[in-house]
Amino acid sequence: MTAQKTALRALAGETLPTPPIWMMRQAGRYLPEYRATRAEAGDFLSLCYNSNLAAEVTLQPIRRYGFDASILFADILLVPQALGADLWFVTGEGPRLSTITTQAGVDALCDPGDIHTHLAPIYETVGILAKELPAETTLIGFAGAPWTVATYMIAGRGTPDQEPAHALKAENRPVFDALIDRITDATIAYLNAQIEAGAEVVKIFDSWAGSLQGADFDAYSIAPMRRIVEGVKAVNPKTPIIAFPRGVGERYKGAHAAIGAECIAVDDGVSAEWVAEHVQPDGCVQGNLKSSHMVTGGDALVSETRRIVDALSKGPHIFNLGHGITPDADPANVQFMIDTVRNG
Repeated sequence: MTAQKTALRALAGETLPTPPIWMMRQAGRYLPEYRATRAEAGDFLSLCYNSNLAAEVTLQPIRRYGFDASILFADILLVPQALGADLWFVTGEGPRLSTITTQAGVDALCDPGDIHTHLAPIYETVGILAKELPAETTLIGFAGAPWTVATYMIAGRGTPDQEPAHALKAENRPVFDALIDRITDATIAYLNAQIEAGAEVVKIFDSWAGSLQGADFDAYSIAPMRRIVEGVKAVNPKTPIIAFPRGVGERYKGAHAAIGAECIAVDDGVSAEWVAEHVQPDGCVQGNLKSSHMVTGGDALVSETRRIVDALSKGPHIFNLGHGITPDADPANVQFMIDTVRNG
């Protein structure tokens, strides 16, 4: 069965006549069935930690659309919570965390090997999905990259420019480095546990990689992701890894070798034609339709989808959006996109 999963074949370097397809945030608020299940759970974190309901929302887009891959429903900030940070969500505003800006704050975090009790419901969700997903559907686990997770832990919330994290990095590099190391070690443990529970692929999301410049990009985006890849491969050498350093433009070139991942996901800030020339020769690529097409639909959705499929047709490619689908997307446009990918 596994040998026939198209997403795994693409990740292994195979060029397929039709690329496998899934969407970031495919289980989300644009789907009425998701909204109903989230209401049943009561709030976002309760949904994440209710294994049966989390598995249900993960399965919903597979039932509706028949995607080639399914990504675990969870959140990148569950790792800092497991490490000991306070985490809550403000309706309409997003996550809030207790801030960590001192060595004492870092020292108060738990040992990375002790996160598993807190995260046990997530592993249970993975186990349910491994049993219930269709035989042809690849199961993807994930985690946030250390830089991106650190930006939330330092600021206590999402910020437009990640300035609090940049400031700590400039003013107290030893504390910043210690926090990055703690997150990196925890992420290795977390992803290996997801794989043990049944994840066939794992993905590392560095959503704020683009705000790092020069040597800091290499030191705090690339290097921690590479260490995570090495830590996962040391235990699970056959598990493919997707890395997504978002917003890095031409720095996608060389990312396969720098990070060690089988696949590099690219955002819509670079063209598929550029990716085909500069990134795809090094391995599988994933992307990169603008999420706005899921809202607007129409002829532009068709033409852009066809352009991306054609541009990346000469190498291994997983079709996806350049970022997550948004809550205002039209579910009908998702089907329109899938039909275009699969039927031309």
